[in-house]
Amino acid sequence: MENLKDKAKSLGLWNMFLAKDHSRDGAGLSALEYGLIAEQLGRSRTASEYFVKACNCAAPDTGNMEVLAKYGNSAQKDRWLKPLLAGKIRSAFLMTEPDIASSDASNIQMTMNRSGNSWVLNGSKWWSSGAGNDSCQLYIVMAKSSANSPDRHLRQSVVLVPADSPGIKLHRMLSVYGYDDAPQGHGHISFRDVRVPDDALVLGEGRGFEIIQGRLGPGRIHHAMRCIGAAERALELMIQRINDKNKMPFGQPLSAHGVIVEWVAKSRVEIDAARLLVLNAASAIDLADAKAALLEIAEAKIWVPQMALTVIDRAIQAHGAMA
Repeated sequence: MENLKDKAKSLGLWNMFLAKDHSRDGAGLSALEYGLIAEQLGRSRTASEYFVKACNCAAPDTGNMEVLAKYGNSAQKDRWLKPLLAGKIRSAFLMTEPDIASSDASNIQMTMNRSGNSWVLNGSKWWSSGAGNDSCQLYIVMAKSSANSPDRHLRQSVVLVPADSPGIKLHRMLSVYGYDDAPQGHGHISFRDVRVPDDALVLGEGRGFEIIQGRLGPGRIHHAMRCIGAAERALELMIQRINDKNKMPFGQPLSAHGVIVEWVAKSRVEIDAARLLVLNAASAIDLADAKAALLEIAEAKIWVPQMALTVIDRAIQAHGAMA
């Protein structure tokens, strides 16, 4: 992987996810341009898994670097962003909690209370993306800092926590649909009187929602475009399968059956529609920012995974037991 990183740097294929309109530290691409690259990566599981790492474009570091690039102060950038941009360290994003409905981040219960010139954190997080990586040195944590604020969206803050801070316990790595990729993957982590300095706070107290909205938007574009790449590959395989001369149900190739032709036609239309939907969202981000593109991002997030599942399922059905 280190050799691949060196090669990627020499080719200028480094930090491509950082949009040129929002940061000078990327490869000079727009969100729309990187979206098209992400689609190609999604065509191959190997490319999606390894190429993004070799080019320093892997989640959750992409979103975490965007947070630091957009909202971090100069000291935070020097300490954390520079080594992340260089691919020297990795990071994790800690928002989701086990005991509440974390899809509504206003429910977050982890506390962060002032103590002199420090913040003291207590609580539990899970699905902590990136926490299992051997090179993970930074946790970007969302916690409740202003519980009494009348505005529930101003009660949370984002704080930068060194992964080796006293009081942090990594309980276990979580499986996904039964698949266990420990020690990589997502961790269940608890904080007990974890102390960080006041200057670890990002942007300001109570601005956590503002930060995570800026973080999540571009990442959803990347994931959506990779889903489209996977759907394109599934459609290609389905077309190859239905034209296999050795497969002749009821005396005709699969491609001569009306329902199969309908599957191909619907898949083509749905993929093309999904691509335009995502690229429209990426363009909206380029014209303003993720907050301004909230509606377009939400539409893409809803439609694209459903489309990919539908197209891939059709391809599986066309392959029958061979799949």
